[in-house]
Amino acid sequence: MNEAQTSVRQLKDGNTGTFRLTDFAHGGGCACKIPPGELEDAVRGLIGQPGPEVLVGLDSGDDAAAVLVREDLAVLTTADFFTPVVNDAYDWGRIAAANALSDIYAMGGRPVTAINLVGWPRGVLPMELMTEVLRGGLSVAAQAGCPVLGGHSIDDPEPKYGMAVTGVAHPDRLLRNDAARPGLPITLTKPIGVGLLNNRHKQTGEVFAEALETMASLNRDASDAAVAAGVKAATDVTGFGLLGHLFKMVRASEVGAVIDFDSVPLVDGAREALRDGFVSGGTRRNLDWVRPHLSATAGITEDNLLLLADAQTSGGLLVVGELPGYPVIGHTTAGRGIQIR
Repeated sequence: MNEAQTSVRQLKDGNTGTFRLTDFAHGGGCACKIPPGELEDAVRGLIGQPGPEVLVGLDSGDDAAAVLVREDLAVLTTADFFTPVVNDAYDWGRIAAANALSDIYAMGGRPVTAINLVGWPRGVLPMELMTEVLRGGLSVAAQAGCPVLGGHSIDDPEPKYGMAVTGVAHPDRLLRNDAARPGLPITLTKPIGVGLLNNRHKQTGEVFAEALETMASLNRDASDAAVAAGVKAATDVTGFGLLGHLFKMVRASEVGAVIDFDSVPLVDGAREALRDGFVSGGTRRNLDWVRPHLSATAGITEDNLLLLADAQTSGGLLVVGELPGYPVIGHTTAGRGIQIR
């Protein structure tokens, strides 16, 4: 058995051996996104191909596109991929797949097919390791009941993995970014803080089991509950952080929001990672982008704001409405901007 095969076997046994996948990436997971302000400047004025059949396009910055193909059927489409967020190849595949599928769930849809998107530094990392990434993605897609039917790969100096996903939804039950109304509770379906722990993992190799399982879990049940409750507005919390994705929603809906900081759930270890300085550049850019639209009451610190801006990977749904079993973290208002109290 050669060195590469030995390392892959070690990784399967829970030891990353000589391969630390996060060492091959300049940023991890959704924290490697182009900063929101820069991205909006780049795509401003690009509206694709508008038409009566386009139910959701680029205008509101939604999670997926929606096209009407029949009176009772909308087709949803999205793509999402990123650099390694953990050193375990199988777990990276699980997390990336859950993250890509989340865009469909955030729109109230059901994923029906996916294709893999892979960038791989062949000759640097063994192909057996790529197989482990794909195997992890397949495992989560199988949980979602979504067949993975091929994909596309390129030789890339930096490893990347994700999926393009197609889903379906009833057009009258879509969850949208621009449909929030004032006076409604705001619910968050997963704890935040995984960005801090991912950054700690990248720098120290420490593994955080709760954060890993949080990222690898599907948003399917939360999406189903939101649709069943008649919710109209939702998004998922990923690279732009809770504050960034909330800001996009309230801006598109022309409402405001109040967030109760103490009600926001945090993954175990997040506060300690913040205390120890494991804040990503993406998180700081998120806060800088949203800060002009924030107000905070006495007692809300800069650290509190950094937690709320933490760049998540495969986070939960942010829902305007109340879902049984999930924490309410604030409410929408008739004003503008976001208040943290």
